[in-house]
Amino acid sequence: MARTTRKALRLALPWCGISRGSVADSKRVFYQCHRCGNCCKWPGEVVVSDREIDAIASYLEMPVDQFVEQYTKVRANRQGLTLIEKPNNECIFLDGIDCTINPAKPDQCAGFPNTWNFPGWEKVCEATPVHLDQD
Repeated sequence: MARTTRKALRLALPWCGISRGSVADSKRVFYQCHRCGNCCKWPGEVVVSDREIDAIASYLEMPVDQFVEQYTKVRANRQGLTLIEKPNNECIFLDGIDCTINPAKPDQCAGFPNTWNFPGWEKVCEATPVHLDQD
């Protein structure tokens, strides 16, 4: 398994959406995503904030209202919006193993599996663990 210093990864963590005190940081492990797309095939909600909705709509070059109508639905708990899924539970923006909105993808997606994950994620995720050494 790869080893690197914590100091070396400190610059990479904000880019990956990871902050100090995150799930990965507390375990002294950072998981390097290889964009296998498996997490995008897992059923569940991808919660989107107003900021993320604006960013995705802008990236897709479409009006926000049209994006909300075409690509979101009210969450099960009725507290905000989530991206819709394909009938097979894949993310609506997954094309093969590629995220068609990768530059504007939601924080929830960018943070997986370091800032959040689900039971059994290790069985489907191809991310490589990078052990963080103490300074």
